[in-house]
Amino acid sequence: MRLDGRRNSTPTYTGQLWIGQFINPKCGLMCCVTAVLLAISLAILSPDGFAQTQMVLVSTGSTMPAPLYVLWGDEYHKLHADTEIRYLAVGTSESASRVLSGTGGDLGGGDAPIPEKQLKEAAHAVVELPTVLVGIAVFYNLPGGATSIRLSGPVLANIYLGKITLWSDQEIAKLNPDGKLPDLPIKVLHRTDGKGSNYIFSDFLSKLSPEFRAKVGTNVSPKWPVGTAFSRCQDLLANVAQTSGAIGYAELRCGEKSGLSIARIRNADGEFVKPSTKSISDVALAMESRITDDFRVSLTNAPGKESYPIVSFTWFYVPAHPQDLQRSHAVKEYLSWVYASGQEIAQAQGYPPLPPSVLQKVRAKVAALH
Repeated sequence: MRLDGRRNSTPTYTGQLWIGQFINPKCGLMCCVTAVLLAISLAILSPDGFAQTQMVLVSTGSTMPAPLYVLWGDEYHKLHADTEIRYLAVGTSESASRVLSGTGGDLGGGDAPIPEKQLKEAAHAVVELPTVLVGIAVFYNLPGGATSIRLSGPVLANIYLGKITLWSDQEIAKLNPDGKLPDLPIKVLHRTDGKGSNYIFSDFLSKLSPEFRAKVGTNVSPKWPVGTAFSRCQDLLANVAQTSGAIGYAELRCGEKSGLSIARIRNADGEFVKPSTKSISDVALAMESRITDDFRVSLTNAPGKESYPIVSFTWFYVPAHPQDLQRSHAVKEYLSWVYASGQEIAQAQGYPPLPPSVLQKVRAKVAALH
């Protein structure tokens, strides 16, 4: 069977497969069937009956960029028929843990830099490479056609601390003097533990609210004082759509076709900006000189009049000292393609491009991989 539950197109093969993660249709959550990497090279019988070796690279990672990563794998396989990329969306935290322990396949990924303590204690070193830029949008559901609500970091922090509980609160009203807000309870929605969107959103709130930083902090698994948790962004957005007064956050591309209202967020220059390809790209350009060679940088609340303030890289976690040279060579070839043709595909899908100087540094890192 294939990892996505479908049968392989070739009926006969030898070797062992990664038994990975499947979506439970009843709960809508990512459910662990088995997480044991047995082996991932297949010897497949070609139609003429001769053995044909195929390299199957396994990549674990976050759910946020999963559509792009799956597309990358499909497009790469069209050009390199002997290499297949299997992507398992297990979440940022889980992927980092697997790669650092040596049980995460050939490649990992997430939407947060791996914590320093975790890196120092890891059995296997990794190289962190940014892939694309992502923006976390704040979605809400208010009656009466309120489609351009303005919010700030401190106000959002107080909403997620449970201190602001009504849409008519004076702190929200101050930011929206031209509109009448309903006297409606705020229904707070957030993601479950281990999600990269948690890290990006909590990083932004921690920068703008000392109280939030002290009580919740920046984390892939924040201890939210209030709210209902959802594992998938699609489920969170569906609940926002069904719940009057609801507010939640998700990667822009996950919800841009949902029809939900998106808040304008006050940036470091005091401007209220909606997330878009341009406003996310402006962040990377504004921060370009501050991006170090290890790429471990926070892009939230960046300077710039047009910069959207809740932005981040999403990263690949690449084993620094792979044990299998043949497999590591295949990974290196794939990454070289990602940072060339793959970037063009990402832009065509609506992802903001990496700044030229960052892309140059990333390509140098890939070239230096073993």
